[in-house]
Amino acid sequence: MKRPNILWYCTDQQRFDTIRALGNPDVVTPTIDSLVSSGVAFTHAYCQSPICTPSRSSFMTGMYPSRVHNTRNGNDTFPDFPPIISRLIANSGYHCGMIGKFHLQSSGKRTEPRVDDGFSFWKFSHAPRDDWQEGHDYADWVQQRGGDLDALRQHEDGVPTELHQTTWATDRAIQFIESQQSTEEPWMLNVNIYDPHPPFLPPKSYADRFNPDALPGPHFRESDLTHQKKLAALDFQDELRTPEQHEAKKAQARYYAMIAQIDDQFKRILDYLDKSNQRDDTVIIFTSDHGESLGDHGLMYKGCRFYEGLVRVPLIFNWPGQFAEDLRSDGLVELLDMSATLLDLCGVEIPNYFQGQSLLPILTGSVSPGHIREFVRSEYFDALDPHFTGGSGTFGTMFRTPTHKLCMYHDKNLGELYDLANDPWEFDDLWDSPEHQSIKHELIRRSFDAHVVLTTDMGSERIAPM
Repeated sequence: MKRPNILWYCTDQQRFDTIRALGNPDVVTPTIDSLVSSGVAFTHAYCQSPICTPSRSSFMTGMYPSRVHNTRNGNDTFPDFPPIISRLIANSGYHCGMIGKFHLQSSGKRTEPRVDDGFSFWKFSHAPRDDWQEGHDYADWVQQRGGDLDALRQHEDGVPTELHQTTWATDRAIQFIESQQSTEEPWMLNVNIYDPHPPFLPPKSYADRFNPDALPGPHFRESDLTHQKKLAALDFQDELRTPEQHEAKKAQARYYAMIAQIDDQFKRILDYLDKSNQRDDTVIIFTSDHGESLGDHGLMYKGCRFYEGLVRVPLIFNWPGQFAEDLRSDGLVELLDMSATLLDLCGVEIPNYFQGQSLLPILTGSVSPGHIREFVRSEYFDALDPHFTGGSGTFGTMFRTPTHKLCMYHDKNLGELYDLANDPWEFDDLWDSPEHQSIKHELIRRSFDAHVVLTTDMGSERIAPM
C-alpha cells in the first residue's frame, strides 16, 4: 500500500473551543468544519506545555519537555537526542517541507539555527516582524511585493491579507505541493503559522466581520480576581483585571477574525490538493501548539496556568475514504499521541523511548474512541524568562483525569484542584476543601508517580543483567 502524503497544519496559540462544528457558534470556520464532518476530531487533546518551545519540543520528539531537557522559551541549543520526528520521517523516504515558525530554539536576536531536521524545503518565519537581517523568508516575500513589514504592522488597519504571513505560508505550501507532483515518493509538509498569536492584529477586512458587543466574552466570575491574587507570584499575570479592563470582548473579536482568515487560507491549500488530484492520497492534520487565556479568569495570553483554554487544543485528522467520518472522540489525548500517529502513518517504527501512542486504530474505526488515556500531563518548568516577563521561574505540573484536574506549583507551595465533571470552566478551586482531601491526595500521589516514571532519564541502554 502506498504511504500517504501528510499535510500537518499547526497554528500558534489557538484554543480548543474555536471551531464552529465543535460547538462555538460565534466563530467562522467552514473549512475546518468540513474536516470535522468528514474526519475525526479529538475534543480533549492536551499540549504538554502551555508555552511554545517546550510544547513543540515535546511533539517533535515524542517525549515530555522535561524528558527532552528542553522546557524553556529562549533556549540557546537543542539536544542532539532524540532525533526529531521529521528526521525519522525523511529517513524513511519522505520529502519533507517546513513553512513558518519552528521554535525548538530561541529566535531572539538571531534566525533560529537549523537542527538535523530532515527538511529539504525550509521557508522560515518565526514571527511576522522584520527582526532578522537574513533567513526570514516572509519578510523577503513582503519586500519583493513592495511592502514594508514594520510599517504595515503599525498601521491601524493591520497587515492586509495579500501581504499577511498566513497568506505567505499558503503560497509557500502550494509551491511545495506543486513541486511534489512529479515525484514517486510521498511528502510531508509541516505548516506553522503565527496566528492567532498575540498581538491580535487581523486585517481590517476580517476585523470588521466580528462585533465585540455580539460576543459572549470570557469565562469569568468576580471570585476569579481573589483566586488569581493567590497565584500572582507564579508569573507575569499579577496585574488582575476584569474582562472590561482587559477589553476581552475586543480581543475575542480580533482573535476570531484571525481564525477566520486562517480558515480561508487553509481552504486555498485544500483546494489545490483537489486541483492537483492529491487530496485522496493526503492525510490532513489540524492542531495548535497551545491555547490562549483570552480573558478567562481575568487572564490574557499564556503563562504559568493550566486552565482548559490554555492547555486544550484542536486536533483533527482527515483522510478521505480511509479514516472514519464525522467522528468525535472525547477520550483524553496528548499531542505526543499525534506524534506517534504521524510515525505510524508514515510506516516508521515508533522508537521504544517514545511516550505517545498511535491513534491510528481509532482513526480507522477498529477501536472505540471513548477511552484512550487514564490521564494527561502538562508541564511548566521555568518556561518564560522571569526577568523579561516578571514574576518568577516557577515549576508547575498538571495532572488531568477524565473527571478531575490537579495543578501543583512545586516551588510556591500552591496548588489547585477542579472537579471538571461538575465545574468544566474551573471556577471552584477545591484544593482546601475538607470534603475533597482524599481525592486531592490520591491525585498528588498519581501525579508524582507519573512524573517519576515518565520523565526520569534512565541513562544508557541496559545491555546485560549486571
